[in-house]
Amino acid sequence: MLDGSTQLIAHIGYPTSAFKAPMIYNPYFESIGFNACVVPMGVKAEHFAVALPQIFAMSNVHGALITMPHKITVLDRLDDISVAARIAGSCNAVRRRADGALIGDMFDGEGFVRGLRRKGLPVSGQSALVVGAGGVGSAIAASLAGAGLGRIGLHDLSTASVDGLAKRLTRHYPALTISTGANDPAGYDIIVNATPLGMRADDPMPVDVARIAPESFVGEVVMKQEMTAFLTAARARGCAVQVGIDMLYEMIPAYLEFFGFPAATPGRLRALARITY
Repeated sequence: MLDGSTQLIAHIGYPTSAFKAPMIYNPYFESIGFNACVVPMGVKAEHFAVALPQIFAMSNVHGALITMPHKITVLDRLDDISVAARIAGSCNAVRRRADGALIGDMFDGEGFVRGLRRKGLPVSGQSALVVGAGGVGSAIAASLAGAGLGRIGLHDLSTASVDGLAKRLTRHYPALTISTGANDPAGYDIIVNATPLGMRADDPMPVDVARIAPESFVGEVVMKQEMTAFLTAARARGCAVQVGIDMLYEMIPAYLEFFGFPAATPGRLRALARITY
């Protein structure tokens, strides 16, 4: 039930047909009687520079969720951004501060790390291989580093993306040991597929699964299906795994904290969600 006091969170991206966030946030707000609503807003890339300030000119817009294709270009239109967003080179949440300044943050990595911790996996002092140095991979690398990771391996088909991520990580976390170039998972405590591999049934594996130790923890970001071929193969080796959708449910409590909204647990959000595909 919307009224004149409803706090709006704009969900900005294009196309909107794949948006899942409104089906998670809004049932939660309804369940606790909190007067807020996430509203999908389809904005094409060529219209974003004009649309963003117009959206935030509305007095009842409290903040925004930012998704493709705007996660990178939004950075140049904000007054301040978090360390995670600086390292990731992208942003997926914006809030308006009391003085009107627009503040950006990135929660993909935070969601991934919260998922690991909820499963009892220590991050501090561990080693991780992150395959994929795009927006989500960079965000996960940033949050792992922020959680005290001791050593990280970075791999991507784009050497420039890996080198840029490594430099940004070194700038903010100089004690972190970084290696680049190889995607051999042997010797890593945590292996992360942060690539689109797994979206299609005929996709190759992001790493050689036979080289993953059974004691390693394997995480996925693909959300098209819960158990990708990669996770299925890792589990068959005896590895504990984290499915892609876990990252989404874990990051939403962080978003709620960022916006100053009532807290929720991932379990509560999952129970209330009305997700359709």
